[in-house]
Amino acid sequence: MSKENDILLDVKNLRIGFRQGGTIARAVEDTSFSIRRGELLALVGESGSGKSVTAMSLLGLLPEVSAVISNGTAMFDGHDLLKMSRKELNEIRGNRISMIFQEPMTALNPVLTIGWQIGEVLRRHRGLDKEETQKQVVELLRKVGIPSPEKRAEDYPHQLSGGMRQRVMIAIALACRPELLIADEPTTALDVTVQAQIMDLLAELRTEYKTSVLFITHNLALVREQADRVAVMYAGSIMEQGTCEEIFKAPMHPYTRLLMQSVPSTTQRGRRLASIAGMVPKGTDVIPGCGFASRCPFKTDACDAQKPLLETLEGVHEVACLRLKELRQLEKSSDKAENVHSQNGQTVLTVNGLRVWFPVKAGILKRTVGHVKAVDGISFELKKGETLAVVGESGCGKTTIGKSIVGLAPRTEGDVMLADGDGKMTQPDMATLRQRVQMIFQDPFSSLDPRLMVGETIEEGMEVHGVGKDAAERRALMEKLSIRVGLSPDVLNRYPHQFSGGQRQRIGLARALAVNPEVIICDECTSALDVSVQAQILNLLKELQDELGLSYLFITHDLSVVSYLADRVAVMYLGRIVEEGAAADVLETPKHPYTKALMAAAPRVEADGKRTVLRLAGEVPSALNPPKGCHFHPRCPHCTEKCRLETPPVKELANGQRVCCWLDMETEDNK
Repeated sequence: MSKENDILLDVKNLRIGFRQGGTIARAVEDTSFSIRRGELLALVGESGSGKSVTAMSLLGLLPEVSAVISNGTAMFDGHDLLKMSRKELNEIRGNRISMIFQEPMTALNPVLTIGWQIGEVLRRHRGLDKEETQKQVVELLRKVGIPSPEKRAEDYPHQLSGGMRQRVMIAIALACRPELLIADEPTTALDVTVQAQIMDLLAELRTEYKTSVLFITHNLALVREQADRVAVMYAGSIMEQGTCEEIFKAPMHPYTRLLMQSVPSTTQRGRRLASIAGMVPKGTDVIPGCGFASRCPFKTDACDAQKPLLETLEGVHEVACLRLKELRQLEKSSDKAENVHSQNGQTVLTVNGLRVWFPVKAGILKRTVGHVKAVDGISFELKKGETLAVVGESGCGKTTIGKSIVGLAPRTEGDVMLADGDGKMTQPDMATLRQRVQMIFQDPFSSLDPRLMVGETIEEGMEVHGVGKDAAERRALMEKLSIRVGLSPDVLNRYPHQFSGGQRQRIGLARALAVNPEVIICDECTSALDVSVQAQILNLLKELQDELGLSYLFITHDLSVVSYLADRVAVMYLGRIVEEGAAADVLETPKHPYTKALMAAAPRVEADGKRTVLRLAGEVPSALNPPKGCHFHPRCPHCTEKCRLETPPVKELANGQRVCCWLDMETEDNK
């Protein structure tokens, strides 16, 4: 693989900008990298660093009106992609080079069946007739793990789940057995089990067809597990590149180091995550020196004036830093872990027998013909100063729990109780509950009124719950609150669209804190953020918990965040909690077969090499018609007749773990 003729794609000195009025905004600047045949190169970095622009330029997908490629070459099998005509690119796109886009719903045509869309590639590039095309479409859908491929070929994109749509995109990409596959965030927002299946497909493609992969992602744990080489991009330039082993074992560039230290994990538990101050510079900013200098803790005056070039260390490890020799002498931080926040054992929230069933109506009279059993009889307690993480695949009912607690989803059955002054659990009225229990939503932009300034949004809740005697006092409280969540007081006079995603998430947190709650429900509040911004929000949540004694119900599918932040974990599957216990016990010694598969599918940044992953068969059943007995039995490798007929009871083990399973959890039989 070291020979020059093994290089399939060789990009040199690529420079791309976009016209903005009379200026050119920089997007990619003098970027160089190569990919060998059968190799997976991971391109990582924060949002706005130029990863997707680089990838799209290779296939001529940038807008011709605004995009300007002012320099560089992209040699693909001896031919420069950047100098090809549209006709020449059309022969390569989807044939020799394919791309999997980040959002399959916008990449797929909503008015055409998925079978037709896959068949279009086969007809265009392989010249197959109708009968052979249909046969190949079914075979491709089967290959990417779509159940009942003959039937699914007639479905439209909106009839498929997110994971299945992503598999359709992969089927389209695989149709002509490409030599190069560009995968732009192909697993973002997917559950870890679906993510593992997608990565399996890419691995099979590389093994079977020797396909090269340019893998664009911000998931460093996935990179650690899958990549051969890694290129770290920042502000349009490659800051460091090398083998996966070199980058993760001995990162040299300050940006790479901070990026690695920003990733939450079990080893980081009890510590403050590294965070990167400031933001990625704008393309219109003039940067004569290093693009990272404004955020670098090691910068000197020379860094502001002189642009560093990539310097080779050992092997293929390259770093662009003026202080490289000095930084090589610095050892990794050996800070001792801080004390994890304490809990006083007092229960502040109890949920008992919660059911949330949504009626399904049909016919002219709109009669109820069934129910979507989103949450099907769950119970748990949350203690003061504690973080309880609720994890599980999409559609299991996690978010519905949070919404039903605060009254945003109607409860069919069950009680939600809060502790009174004497510590007794009582059912509060809705106004009291909404003051004492607040919620932070997954998408902060859609949860903020775009017509109101931030100050008006925050003050609205304070007025409703009687916080502050007048407008002047409320204003003073909001200014203090802004500083507490890491924002300046002047944000109160600005609108939501004027902020970044991380800043809007801080605003959502400020709005929740403004009414002095005891419990905050965090619904996937870090899932769409870069790891550096995620680290800032997680640090802030821990600081506030220590300072105010807050309790968090943390809803997420990111198990690395759970391992870092949570005290206890509840694992949900199809509306029911199947396992609950201390975070260390559930994450390290899971008992339920579903929990085992979930934990095994999750990549870890601290892991060495590739792991054997336990795969689950089939798809999550519909909550409209859940299986009888144990909901997990259709996918369980240990299923018995009893599992199919009877709902398993809750078993409490010696270490306090609670498991809903017919298997003997105290033995090794279910491993």
